[in-house]
Amino acid sequence: MAILGAAGCASSPSSPDESRPDQPATDQTRPLPDKQPPDARARDPRPAPRLSAEVDENEPLRYVVKRGDTLWDIADYFLADPWYWPELWYANPDIANPHLIYPGDILELVWVDGRPQLRRAEPRTGERLSPEIREQPIDAAIPTIPLDAIRQFLNGPQLVTEEELDEAPYVIHFLDEHLIGGTGDELYVRRAEAADGDDYALVRPGQRYIDPDNGDLMGYEAIPVGRVTMSAFADVSTGELRRSYRESLVGDRLLPLTDEKLLASDFYPRAPEHEVDGRLVAVFDGVSEIGQYQIVVLNRGEVDGIERGHVLDILQTGRQTRDPLTGERLTLPDLKAGTLMVFDVEQELSFALIMRATRAVHVRDSVRNPSDS
Repeated sequence: MAILGAAGCASSPSSPDESRPDQPATDQTRPLPDKQPPDARARDPRPAPRLSAEVDENEPLRYVVKRGDTLWDIADYFLADPWYWPELWYANPDIANPHLIYPGDILELVWVDGRPQLRRAEPRTGERLSPEIREQPIDAAIPTIPLDAIRQFLNGPQLVTEEELDEAPYVIHFLDEHLIGGTGDELYVRRAEAADGDDYALVRPGQRYIDPDNGDLMGYEAIPVGRVTMSAFADVSTGELRRSYRESLVGDRLLPLTDEKLLASDFYPRAPEHEVDGRLVAVFDGVSEIGQYQIVVLNRGEVDGIERGHVLDILQTGRQTRDPLTGERLTLPDLKAGTLMVFDVEQELSFALIMRATRAVHVRDSVRNPSDS
């Protein structure tokens, strides 16, 4: 599916293949306007940001959208508080859908009736203009968060029960005595049933998710391995590994393939409207260090009012030191370590992406509503 847009006059955009610099490219060298931090605990998730009026319409701050940008990045550049970006498009008729912004678009931050707004830049005097028709697939638009960081989450389950693992079909062998499988390899499966369809998500059982608050088992990690299409059903069925995210091993499980989730285009970053106090349960895929764009699991989910797009602060908790005079063990105040955004929600837990890590992040750290600091 493609979206067709017409621009009566447009300057030549930057190449979409141009590599993205460490800092956003702009034709202005002025610093970002000063601002006071927003009240993240307000009931209204989109109050007007209190920005300085240093930016005026005669010399607006401009930004050329690059391939690889996200809405989070763009808002971080303009506002320095990325989860506030919906306010930039609020009541802005020029950008009716912020998810349909493409590489090469030029955005300007302007002031309208005392409120900051983003708009597509109008040509400046002396720029060479030419009519153009732009046809681009919808999935070429700038996403909310980096798709590559959650690519494996676009389809297939990530949370399974012990019963689902025990009853799922599983790989018993690969063609030609292979020890591991990759894209295009044939494999042999037990328990596959024709009634369940031909296509499956191939997953590997991972760690258990234990709620650190009460010790309850919330489920098991299902690590995405690939996608399998079955070609013949029998006591030992035959299938082909059609897509591979990592090497396939004997014992990997086959689970029903879910519809692709629109994880990047149907939500916007915002602070929860209610108080949230949760914990990091695990880091996905068993990595030992937690940093930017790592996926983490929270012990709060749909039953707790968590929604996709909710942004939370990560706080180091439970740090202790010893009083040098008395020898007493003392607990230090909580310390902000970063920011995360929820992108997928289950009944009792949710998956989030670390958007910024300013200090070391650990399993069992707290997550709470964004603060003013």
